[in-house]
Amino acid sequence: MNGLNTAYCSDKYQYTMGKSYYDCGKQQQIAIFNLFYRQAPEHNNWAVVSGTSEVIDMVQRLGTAEPEFYDRFLPGDEYAEFRKYLSTMRFTGDIYAMREGEIVFPNQPIITVVAPLIEAQVLETPMLCIMNHQMAVATKASRVCRATDKPVSEFGSRRAHGPWAATYGAKAAIIAGCASSSNIITGAMNGVPSTGTMAHSFITSYGSTVEGEHAAFTDYIATHMGENLILLIDTYDTLRCGVLNAIRTFKENGIDDNYAPGYGIRLDSGDLAYLSCKVREILDAHGLTKCRIFATNSLDEYLISDLERQGARIDCYGVGDAIATSKDAPCFGNVYKLVQIDDEPVLKRSEDKIKLINPGFQVTWRITGPDGLYDVDVTCLRGDTLDTAIQNGETITVRDEFDAYKSKTFRSGEYSARPLQHAVIKDGEVCKVEHTLLEKKAYYESTLASFSPAERRLINPHYYKVDISDDLYDTKMRILDTLTEEIRNFHLDA
Repeated sequence: MNGLNTAYCSDKYQYTMGKSYYDCGKQQQIAIFNLFYRQAPEHNNWAVVSGTSEVIDMVQRLGTAEPEFYDRFLPGDEYAEFRKYLSTMRFTGDIYAMREGEIVFPNQPIITVVAPLIEAQVLETPMLCIMNHQMAVATKASRVCRATDKPVSEFGSRRAHGPWAATYGAKAAIIAGCASSSNIITGAMNGVPSTGTMAHSFITSYGSTVEGEHAAFTDYIATHMGENLILLIDTYDTLRCGVLNAIRTFKENGIDDNYAPGYGIRLDSGDLAYLSCKVREILDAHGLTKCRIFATNSLDEYLISDLERQGARIDCYGVGDAIATSKDAPCFGNVYKLVQIDDEPVLKRSEDKIKLINPGFQVTWRITGPDGLYDVDVTCLRGDTLDTAIQNGETITVRDEFDAYKSKTFRSGEYSARPLQHAVIKDGEVCKVEHTLLEKKAYYESTLASFSPAERRLINPHYYKVDISDDLYDTKMRILDTLTEEIRNFHLDA
């Protein structure tokens, strides 16, 4: 947006490292980086993937900046040769990614980059910028939508952290379950309708009187006849004039339960549980039984769950900042780590156990049991013993990485499996299958339905089994054991 080349929405250290790689002749080493997260926000069981389409677009823009652009952040004669290299450097490697709408668990590779070292390294910051934003929003939207079986509309653009965040956040929210968004750019870009009717200012522009409210409703219906008609009824007094003016205006204009495009009212303040029940009674008493009730007002999954528990008569929820900013967990924790250089698996070891990563070129398989529900995810080294057995449909045993006494065997012919990562760029060229926004949403909903109800609940979800293959475990332990021994024997000479 606004001409921003997202490939260079980066940190300088990506390029200072790049110069060292270049000067030391390491630029042609083949690196493998994994983008993944370590822990889901808000005690979630999992997260929702969104952003890979924008990542692919970003990668395609690498090396398209004007040569003088590099002078601005890498000035000086000592950078001249490196600047020339960067000005013609296009991405030539491979990228594997999960589909947008996929449900992903900690430590699974969401995106894997296989490319010459500098090409792969400089993608880190822009890739994380895109994925962390969209996955924060998508994961929050999933939580909000799972709090109810009623439609949820996203309308948080005014609270989002800028136009880019508003546009792509709305896209992420729709993927993860929202029925619609108010954002018109998101709608136009993705071929889906945006939604919205009126604000309080429309009503007060007719003067702060009861008859002014009626005049506002009348003009709105007259100028939007044939569309879905939603009147905002809490500008002055919801029960004593707002809903009555809405009923009056609907009837004056022939709007009733036979109006095909649909009609309704919106509540934006007060005790939504109480008001929705009273409004429902009044509407039904006047024969408007199909008049829908929309509710807004700083809602999130906890408030929606409580409204549902109280028996609120709400047909659709509108949620703004809770989704658009992922309000309770605005910073998603994706990281981008080197896992292999040339043919050597590598890892980062840390004092914090949670920061220990899985090395090597990986693929994750999702195993479905005889009941049609997902049973376990297992991440393998590509081509290792378990990966090959799964591809051949052989009997397999999956073991818990942290408890040797926990394992499960799947007999040949009694399970199915699908890989979660797919090639999206090959030799620098895009090769992914295109999916519309609504296809991504449908994929998410189908995937969600294949997890058990206990794994889908918001509070204290049952934790789905996520493991790694024996070969991946052994590779990790071998590297750690060797490194630990070296550290133990390391010392400075006196």
